[in-house]
Amino acid sequence: MYKMQTIDRAMQVIHVLAGSDAKKWFSITDLSKECDLPVSTMHRLLQSMIKHGLAQQDPNLKLYSMGYSWLEYGLKMYDTFDFVGLVRPEMEKLMHEVEESVYFSKPIGSGLEAIIIERIDCPHNPIRIYDQLGIRIPMNIGAANKVMLAHMHKDEALKIVKALVPKEEVESFLQLLNNMRLKGYGESHGEKTEGTSSVAAPIFNHSNELIGAVSIGYVTFNRTDAKEQILIEKVIQTSLRISAKLGSKL
Repeated sequence: MYKMQTIDRAMQVIHVLAGSDAKKWFSITDLSKECDLPVSTMHRLLQSMIKHGLAQQDPNLKLYSMGYSWLEYGLKMYDTFDFVGLVRPEMEKLMHEVEESVYFSKPIGSGLEAIIIERIDCPHNPIRIYDQLGIRIPMNIGAANKVMLAHMHKDEALKIVKALVPKEEVESFLQLLNNMRLKGYGESHGEKTEGTSSVAAPIFNHSNELIGAVSIGYVTFNRTDAKEQILIEKVIQTSLRISAKLGSKL
């Protein structure tokens, strides 16, 4: 029980350290308040986390931030995916073809959220849409998430939709997902960030299981019907190539 409590508390600390875009270093007092723990308990916890590389302390300012073990573990997990040899080259090719930012998203946990686990920015585009790697986005928001929902098992998708979408909107949302499934792609305009749009297509593995979605993000004022059609065609082609490389027979 004590070990489980320690793990829970350590994860509380990590959520605070990782949860702020503006603030990367925290005092022990701030962490104690955020985690609702006594300073003495927080001190012991931080010393243990520092020992294992899960947290670090600035020796001069006496402030704390995330340790580099998270980067090490994350890179090891990243390397287990087929990104370097299979997915990333296709994403880079797509970025050069459309000259927009390209993303790979994947459902996590209970399936209520997805995270962006890869992003390829276009160096020639003066206006970029910047979505942080690792950011959690509810599954009912954005082209990538909705197209993943559309291609999940119907019972699983329905459970997620009922948990996220207001009851009076469930029927129309399910119809939207059905249309996406029939078309093979999804689109989104101004849902997550005002003035931005995206198109996305699903990716499947060798067992024909949904593993994620590839998407293109672009600013809405650049949108024309002709451009959007090109983006849709390109993202579908890319998703099919990636799925084929992963062994999908769909």
